[in-house]
Amino acid sequence: MRAKQKRQVCVLLPNKQHLDCTVRTQARGREVLNSVLKQLGVSDLQVFGLAVLRDNEYLFVDLEQKLNKYFRKRWSRGSLMVPFILFLRVQYYVESGQLIFSSKVQQLYYTELRQKVLRSQSHHQEALLFQLAASVLQAEVGDLEQREGSDEEVEEEREERKHRHYFLPEDYFPSWLIKRRGREYLLRHSPVLHGELRGVSRSQAILQFIKEASSLQDGPVTFYRMRQEKKMLKYSILLGVTLKGVHIYQEVEGKQCLLYDLSWTNIDRLTFQGCRFEIHAVGSLCLPKLLYYTHSAFHSKHILRHLSDSHRLHINTRDAVSYIQQLEDMQASQFYKEAYICDTARLIQKLHCNSLTSSMSDCSAAVETTTHTWTEEEEEEEEEEGSMTEFELCVDEPEEVFVDNPAEVPWLAEVLRAVPIDGRMVLPPSCWTAVTMEMKQVLKMRADEGLSVD
Repeated sequence: MRAKQKRQVCVLLPNKQHLDCTVRTQARGREVLNSVLKQLGVSDLQVFGLAVLRDNEYLFVDLEQKLNKYFRKRWSRGSLMVPFILFLRVQYYVESGQLIFSSKVQQLYYTELRQKVLRSQSHHQEALLFQLAASVLQAEVGDLEQREGSDEEVEEEREERKHRHYFLPEDYFPSWLIKRRGREYLLRHSPVLHGELRGVSRSQAILQFIKEASSLQDGPVTFYRMRQEKKMLKYSILLGVTLKGVHIYQEVEGKQCLLYDLSWTNIDRLTFQGCRFEIHAVGSLCLPKLLYYTHSAFHSKHILRHLSDSHRLHINTRDAVSYIQQLEDMQASQFYKEAYICDTARLIQKLHCNSLTSSMSDCSAAVETTTHTWTEEEEEEEEEEGSMTEFELCVDEPEEVFVDNPAEVPWLAEVLRAVPIDGRMVLPPSCWTAVTMEMKQVLKMRADEGLSVD
């Protein structure tokens, strides 16, 4: 391959590292992704996607499209000496870190989510931010040294001074929280929460952080800026793609005010025409049609695609999330109950799959899309006119299937066996593919031996 037929692509990772990829001028996004997979030594990035920065906004690359679609004329005029920048970013947030099988991918997910927590503006969730900081301290510092000696005030003061400066608040708390409470307050009280996590391993602390961060209002969310009116210059509306639906914020005097919190079941359909973007809520909510304006038709198409794929992933993983939660609940209650799961056959199929994103094609959600091929002229000039593109979200909750016969869920007993008697539940990927038909026998055997089943 001659040098003039190659392009250098630099992929920036959440941990501030970068990967260099040399590709053909006719390369598609998939070629860069394959290079990233090879350099990271993983088979699947699952929740991550490649993003390009356009108009100060991250848009996720369609891996089947050629890269010149995203870099336009700069790509054709480029050389091997000047790199083109792509970003590896979380495209799909998850409720449980156990859905991310690779420890490397899980670490990257944790790193990006950790940075988002530091930028959080959720002023009403201060207690959660303290708990998240404790989980990060446990993951990155380890066990806090135990106090020794008497409980006299002099001894306590000595120990307090000893532990006070083992971390910088700026590395664990949003700036507004430091300003509100003061550095001394954080240094004095954070070790108390950190100390409560004694004995929790690094991997367990990371899983706990991921789970708790899913409750942070502006944590696991991807924002897209929009305008309220077509002729407005300021993009004051933030559309957030979340775990379970869509958040609509409005920026007022530098603060984000939540206008609408729409779950997937609250959304009837999403449409766009050019930069005109519409959200139709279900009729029972009695909400007006929400109309906003994006940067361009190019932005609208990619935002719609992200919303559609996120909804499919939500459908595809909710059974697995529900099952993981049931296991955690059973562990917390210190005994196993007859578990129920939803749609057993589909759940087994999903858990056998090694990729969250590759299984989205099997989603049962009713999605209707009118396709339209965008010309280079349309993209560059950001024309307002174009074919109406629409899809409908239909979320039908599966009926609960109560498991009276363990043979119906042959993989369940092996998963239960993977739960340690002492410590927190950590499910390795092999558990999802294990096959056994002895669930009741396993539980009976443990009961006979007098073993704890937490």
